Parts: sequence; structure tokens; C-alpha cells
Amino acid sequence: MFIKLNRRRGQSTLEYAILISVVIAALLAMAAYLKRGLQGKYKESADDIGEAFSPGQTTGSITVTTDYSGAETNKAGVQTTTISKDQTKRTGKMSVAAEASEYWPK
Repeated sequence: MFIKLNRRRGQSTLEYAILISVVIAALLAMAAYLKRGLQGKYKESADDIGEAFSPGQTTGSITVTTDYSGAETNKAGVQTTTISKDQTKRTGKMSVAAEASEYWPK
């Protein structure tokens, strides 16, 4: 009787060890994908901030032209917006000096 009970306890321990190792292996495999996803989000956030700007060393001229056309309708209290054209065009030239030249002039 004691031998059967001891075998079952060993079998349960082995099953738990295998289950834990499978979960750990899955987490390690997902780590690369999670890291890549987070890096992509960080890059997207940094890109959304905009261009570099140094108040003392930025020169240039930018013209922004927006072309938009659309219609709004209100039927039975439901407002619908239809956009047929939405374009923004930036033209010009902007230059930003190196960071070192702003803080340590020549």
C-alpha cells in the first residue's frame, strides 16, 4: 500500500515539473515577440513627438497646405461625416544644427 502511494506522489511531482517547464519555455519563446512589440511602440511614440528642435540653432521655412473636402448630414438625430479628400502637404527646408554647436560654440 505504501509503495503505490509513493509512486503516485512521484508521478504527480513529475507531471507538475513537466507542466512548469512547458510554461517557462512558452514564456521564454514569447519574450522575443513581446520585446519586439514594445520596441516598436517606443519607436512609434518617439516618431510621433516630431522633428528635433533646437531653439537657438534651427533655421528654415516650412509651408503647410491642407486640402480637405467633406460633408456632414444629420438624419433622425444621427450625424454622419463623409470625407472625400484629406491631404496635408509640407514644403520647404528646415535645418537643425548639431547639439554640440549650440552648447559649445566655436
